[in-house]
Amino acid sequence: MLPTFNGPAEQSPYSLTKGPHGFSLQHDGKTISSVFLEAIQRPKFYDLKTKDGIPYNKIAVLHGADVLASTVIQSCIRWAPEKRCKFCAIGNSLAEGNTIGIKTPEQLAEVVQAAEELDGIKHITLTTGTPNETDRGALYLAKCVEGIRKVSQLPIQVQCEPPEDDSMYQVLKDAGANSIGLHVESFDEEVRKKVLPSKSKISLDTYFRAFEKAVSVFGKNQVSTYVIMGLGEDLEKTIEGCRRAARIGVYPFVVPLRPLRGTMLENASPPSSEWMLEVYRRVAEVLNEEKLSSANSSAGCAKCGACTALHLFEHKK
Repeated sequence: MLPTFNGPAEQSPYSLTKGPHGFSLQHDGKTISSVFLEAIQRPKFYDLKTKDGIPYNKIAVLHGADVLASTVIQSCIRWAPEKRCKFCAIGNSLAEGNTIGIKTPEQLAEVVQAAEELDGIKHITLTTGTPNETDRGALYLAKCVEGIRKVSQLPIQVQCEPPEDDSMYQVLKDAGANSIGLHVESFDEEVRKKVLPSKSKISLDTYFRAFEKAVSVFGKNQVSTYVIMGLGEDLEKTIEGCRRAARIGVYPFVVPLRPLRGTMLENASPPSSEWMLEVYRRVAEVLNEEKLSSANSSAGCAKCGACTALHLFEHKK
C-alpha cells in the first residue's frame, strides 16, 4: 500500500505514472524501475447501498487487496483533545461524512456477503473506538461477529483495547472471531504518555498480561499488536518489547508512522527508510526465533501486511 493523500506524500520525490502496461515508479520524473505496479480496482460492492440507503462503503471498506475492514463504533471516549491519541483520525472520518457512527451486525453481514460474492475478499478486520472502560468494545464486536457468521465463514480479526474482564476473550472466540489485535502502539512508556495521553493509562504490564490471556484463548500467532515507529521511541526498548510479546506468542506488527491530515501529528515527519530497514530486520529476527509469521496469522492486519514491509524480511538470514 502506498500513501498518496497525506502531507509527506505530497512532498515525496517519488511518483507513479500510468502507462499501457500499468503504473511505473518514478523519482523526480525519471523512471527508476522496469517493474509495473497494478492498481487495485474499485470494489464492486462500493456501488451498492443498504435497504435504508446507506452506501456499503460507509459501513466497510477494502483494505489492501482482499481484506474487508470496518470500524464498528466510530467514536471513542478518548477523543477529547487532551485525551486523544495524536495519530488518530477516528472522529474526523465521521465528521467528514465518510462513514456512519455505529455499524449494526445486520449491516455488516449484508456488506460482507456482497464483498465476498462480488470482490472475493479473503478475510475481515473489525475494529472499534473505545466506548467504555470495562469491556472496551469487546461485547459489541462479539455481536458483530455473530451477525457476520450467519452469512460467512471467512476468517475474522477483532481489535480493541484489553477488556477489564479476561472472559471477554472467550466471548469473542465463541462468537466466531479467529484472531485479535490488542494494539499497544509503542513499547516506550514515555512515548505512550506523550502520544497516547489517555490510552497510556492502560500500562505496558497490563498489555502483557492481556497478551497472555488472549494467546491462551486464540493461540500462538493469532494475537497481534500494532507498534508504530517514528513517534520518538527508543529502539532498544522497542525491540525488547517486540521480543517479549513474541515469546508469549504475539505478532508485533511494526509499521511506520503515516501522518494523517486532521490529526495532531499531521505535520510530523515519518521515519526514514534507513531507520525502518533496521527495525524490520531486527524484529524479523525475533519473529523467526519465535516461529511467528504473517502467513500463519488467520486474519487481520498482520495477515494483510499492506501497512508494513515486515513480512518481506521474515525468514531472511
